Amino acid sequence: MGKIITITGKVNYPITLDPGTWIFDDRRIDLTTFFTDGLVEHDDLEEYTKAVSKHWDREIMEGAVFPPTLKTEKKFEKEKVLTGTFGILFKPFLTNAEPLNDASVLAIRTADGEVELPLNIAYELILKFSDSGKPLQSDGPVHIYYGDHSNLQKPIKNVREFIVK
Repeated sequence: MGKIITITGKVNYPITLDPGTWIFDDRRIDLTTFFTDGLVEHDDLEEYTKAVSKHWDREIMEGAVFPPTLKTEKKFEKEKVLTGTFGILFKPFLTNAEPLNDASVLAIRTADGEVELPLNIAYELILKFSDSGKPLQSDGPVHIYYGDHSNLQKPIKNVREFIVK
């Protein structure tokens, strides 16, 4: 049960989070590049159009047979997941919990105590859940980084629960 985190308190919908499943989530972000490049917004329609165009060009040039490069691209993506350092934005989870109008603070309960943040800053949090392809076992299940990256050297660790106050 130590790997499950809840969002409770002044919310319309209490939420249970399982960081072990986020490795399969398309919203995961690669933290090795995120802290230097920042968050890159993606346009789904544009990405789809580029992918279809690339596939069409490949079929025109090489025929309708899938070339062996597609297999290596899939293998590279699999290796990246198995060896990468990943995080996920906290905003979608907090938004889905729907904090009440009078809520103003997010309390992060850890094994070492409690950290309180204004709710507007809480929407910018980044939850690190994987380091070099492995879940955070000893001081996890997540490490919390501020959106402005001000705590890169000392993230919030041993997170147990989020409480909206």
